[in-house]
Amino acid sequence: MTLFLCSSNAFPFLSLHSDSERSFTSRTLRNVSLFSMAPHQPFSGLVFEPFEELKHELFLIPSMPDQSIARQRFSDDCEAALNQQINVEYNVSYAYHAMFAYFDRDNVALRGFAKFFKESSEAEREHAEKLIEYQNKRGGRVNLNSILMPLSEFNHYEKGDALNAMELALSLEKLTNEKLLNLHDIAVKCNDVHMKNYIENEFLGEQVEAIKKISEYIAQLRLVGNGHGVWHFDQMLLNG
Repeated sequence: MTLFLCSSNAFPFLSLHSDSERSFTSRTLRNVSLFSMAPHQPFSGLVFEPFEELKHELFLIPSMPDQSIARQRFSDDCEAALNQQINVEYNVSYAYHAMFAYFDRDNVALRGFAKFFKESSEAEREHAEKLIEYQNKRGGRVNLNSILMPLSEFNHYEKGDALNAMELALSLEKLTNEKLLNLHDIAVKCNDVHMKNYIENEFLGEQVEAIKKISEYIAQLRLVGNGHGVWHFDQMLLNG
């Protein structure tokens, strides 16, 4: 490493205005000259040698066609946890779809509830697809597991079908939130900063909002009771 020292005449902004400034500069130049005497000795910890460091990274790039090329600092635990969460999202989506089918029946005919649960089903499926895309982006392998058969009947002799279904929906949202928090904990444990931030930014805030909204729906349904009040609530969901 060779340093070229220029006079203050070449750079007017380096002109010295006092004896103390000239003395400081003189000492600095003498110190710099010590380094210029050994140009072939690198500064340990200060010099970035990209091609030397690249040797290790090039060695890590897989050559087998069945291995991910993009994968970096993505642990097996994070990969497995993402696949579990994908399965959770699909199961919740399937449960919401069963609720949609129930309220869309001709002898139930609560189209607002049918609309709400259909949209909820689509939202959970979109969450699963987002996690699939993220898994692929990080170089993981998506493994889709089986989906459990959900309930198909939601009537309750005390609560009625509307309140019963909405309470089930709240339980599903809280369960999903708990699973997402577990996924976040695994990302923290594995020191995967990108995955931790992704879960925080894309899922956790939305999950809290969904829990709050459904909780308010439950409180309102408990107030209106069965019968005509449920029909008015259904119209609010339909036209909202």
